[in-house]
Amino acid sequence: MTFDPEELGQSKADLADTLRTLRKRAEITQTRLAQRCNMSQTKISNIEGSKLTPSLVDVELILRALDAPPDLVARVAALARTANTEWQDVWSQRRTGLEKKQNELAGFEQTSKEFRYFLLSMVTGLLATPDYVRASLAHIPGDHGKTITKKLERQSILYDTSKRFTFILTEQAVRWPFLPGPAMAMQMDRLASISLLPNVRLGIITMDSHIPVAPLNTFTVYDTRIATVETQTGAMVFRDHRDVSAYLDEFSVYERYSLFGERCQEQLSEWAGTCRT
Repeated sequence: MTFDPEELGQSKADLADTLRTLRKRAEITQTRLAQRCNMSQTKISNIEGSKLTPSLVDVELILRALDAPPDLVARVAALARTANTEWQDVWSQRRTGLEKKQNELAGFEQTSKEFRYFLLSMVTGLLATPDYVRASLAHIPGDHGKTITKKLERQSILYDTSKRFTFILTEQAVRWPFLPGPAMAMQMDRLASISLLPNVRLGIITMDSHIPVAPLNTFTVYDTRIATVETQTGAMVFRDHRDVSAYLDEFSVYERYSLFGERCQEQLSEWAGTCRT
């Protein structure tokens, strides 16, 4: 399915209007529809009022309850999938303030229990040293003091033992010379240190073995609810269970090729030593 960024901003309201119109044409009250779908009347009201974005499962239940024809089910399901996908371009983020994005990420982290990060080309903010965080923002004009502070504050979530983290980094993500050698060595030391936390699994994929898969993007999966996928010009936020499941499956593949535990720590130590010399 091809996503038009302009459609993504409108589809939530479009979906609400479509479902409300179909219910009224069927001459069924919200209360009756809720009973047929085994939902609350409040949920139906929030969906039709565009206060709640329904999942594909919710939409299919509603359409079946309304006896919608198959071709209409397909069209509305496509609209629902678009409604569950959000495009966030980097220019809008910079215009509204990068700290707003940090607050959104902090919200994901507070409401989730299990996190999976696949890092293709860079170290993520949760794992970064202050020098690395500053360097990651250096190409963007403006004062980023608040954003840097927020990024570093977010790292405290790693010490919440009620949450589970799995980070997988490619060798490129670990070794890309984003900083001078000694500072890169400190970044690698930090990765090794974090890998010792009881609720953190940190793995690396090295370049010295055959890996018959090719990742395209950095991505994060929060529980089984949300997947965020980063591109050069922005990020896609997926909430549809099929999209999220696809990234969970991809993550499982990369886990099989990763070094964890002592083997990971030994490799990080070797790379750090190379940076220092």
